[in-house]
Order: sequence, then C-alpha cells, then structure tokens
Amino acid sequence: MAEKMISNNKQVILKNYVNGPPKESDMSLKTSTINLKIPDGCNDAVLVKNLYLSCDPYMLGRMKKIEGHYTDAFAIGSPMVGYGVSRVLESSHPNYKKGDLIWGFTGWEEYTLVTDPSTSFKIHDKDVPLSYYTGLLGMAGMTAYAGFFEVCSPKKGETVFISAASGAVGQLVGQFAKLMGCYVVGSAGSKDKVDLLKNKFGFDDAFNYKEERNYNAALKRYFPYGIDIYFENVGGKMLEAVLNNMRVHGRIAVCGMISQYNLEHPEGVHNLSALISKRIRMEGFLVLDYYHLYPKFLEMVMPHIKKGKITYVEDMADGLESAPAALVGLFSGRNVGKQVVVVAKE
Repeated sequence: MAEKMISNNKQVILKNYVNGPPKESDMSLKTSTINLKIPDGCNDAVLVKNLYLSCDPYMLGRMKKIEGHYTDAFAIGSPMVGYGVSRVLESSHPNYKKGDLIWGFTGWEEYTLVTDPSTSFKIHDKDVPLSYYTGLLGMAGMTAYAGFFEVCSPKKGETVFISAASGAVGQLVGQFAKLMGCYVVGSAGSKDKVDLLKNKFGFDDAFNYKEERNYNAALKRYFPYGIDIYFENVGGKMLEAVLNNMRVHGRIAVCGMISQYNLEHPEGVHNLSALISKRIRMEGFLVLDYYHLYPKFLEMVMPHIKKGKITYVEDMADGLESAPAALVGLFSGRNVGKQVVVVAKE
C-alpha cells in the first residue's frame, strides 16, 4: 500500500460558470491536502510539482457552459486545468521517471496527479528558460508553427498580416514569416506593443488598432497590393476589413477570435462572398491535431532560438494567488507577451 506523505496543496478553483467577460471573483484560492504518493492501482500516472502555468484565451471557453464546445467545461469547485511545466515527483508510467521535467495539461495547483500523461511531452533540452515550454516551445509555439506552415503554406515574398500580433502566438508567427522572407505587418493594442513588434520581433510594420477609425483604410495603407496570408486572432470588424484587402488565392488561418469571446451576441461578418470572388481559403484549426509534428517543430525552431534569431517576450506573474488576475488580464490586453504564472522556482 502507498505510504502517506501528506502536503498542503494551494489551488485555483472555478467558483461559477462565467457569463460575459471573466472576473477574478469567478475563481478563488483554496488550500486542500494531497498525498505525495501515487495511489495503489493507479497505473500509467505521474505525480508532479507544478513550476509554471500558462494563461491562454481558450480557457475562457472552459469557464463557460457552451453547448458543443471542443473542450469540456471545468468542474465547479475543482481546480482549473491548463498547460504547464512540471517536475515529476513519482511515476507509475513507463515513459516517465522521478526528476523528469514535462510540459502538458496540469492542474492550477501546486501538485497534480496526472492520470493521463499521454498529452504530456518530456523536456529534453534545458539550455533554454524552462518557462519557454509554456509558450515558445509549448502550445503557443506549436500553434504558430501549425497555423502558419501547415494551414497557410507560405511562400517567400508573400505579404502577411497578423492580428493580436504581440501575444503568445502572434509574436512567433511574425518571426517565422520573416525567416521565410515574407513582408509582415501586425496589429496590437498599445504604442508599446507596436514598438515591440517593430523593434524586437522584426516586423516590417505595425499599427495600434485602437487608433484606427477605419480598419479598411489602415490595411490599404500597409498592404497597397493586398494580403496573401492573414493569421486571425481577433475576428469581428478586423476580419471583415481583411477580407476586403485579401489577394486572389489568399489564405486565412483562423486561430482565435478574442474580440468575440465576451459578447453575448457575436458580430456578423458581412462580406464572406469575398471568399468566392478571390478564391480565398479560410481554415480554422486546433493545435491538438498537429502535436505529432512536435519533433519536427523543435528541429526547426531550436537552432534559431540558440542563434538569437527568434526572441520571445514573457509576462511573469508571481505565485498561484496572482493567477486569476493574470488570466483575466488577457481579455483586456493587460499582458505584454506570453502570460506565465510562476508557481515554484526550480
């Protein structure tokens, strides 16, 4: 029988399902206890200490009761779940041993018993910051890679527009596009973020969408000959303006629509006939369908990181108690770069 090693376990739990924008009060902090031993008969599991947690916009969908959503809603009164970087304390799974570092789904808590680590990845390369595996080398990096290379099939010299371009995914799509030899413009929500896109991430240009009264005119200014590839993160009026400015045989990868998530009645797009006249391919995608390409992605991205050709900005929130505010801040653009919660230092 597994011996008992009881420890306190601080957790972020969902108090109620969310209507409209998420609030810190929709979540609460609680301390429970956990046995730091894998229970008898619990095979193929890992018990982990969580080090870093990732705040991601898709989590809002799990905080709501949405019929037919692609992921299950969180359980009220239970710890929320998301991507994180963890250290294995004990394992009954043949692929993992004590001391291994992994990234994948874990609880928003100090310690988690992961009963299905099939969606976890072992971390082999530790020459980069471990927190990168919540973003650049984790789900966000894979999302940027899959959406840009697999969905959009880019060619050298093409024109690329990215909305929410300073976020966890957008900053990488822009850098991948520049490495491909594309012309890249991004939109973001503040002067500082625009400066970041141009001066740190090497975008050819960028604009603050909050200062533009007419998105259509703004896109014509930056893309006088039209857009070949649009990496869609916001939806709504920006998507409508983009459709007006796409080139024939353009491609749109639909990654997210953050401007619509908090609306009771999402905005319609009134010019979808442009898809026909311009022969545009517009495709939604989920990163889950592309994780089999993770080794190929690492092979491509790791040398660029080590040569300093890809850079990444993280916004660190310290301690589990800061997690609710960090997650809520995503939806008002409070974060600069990838929002990470530091649960424990190494």
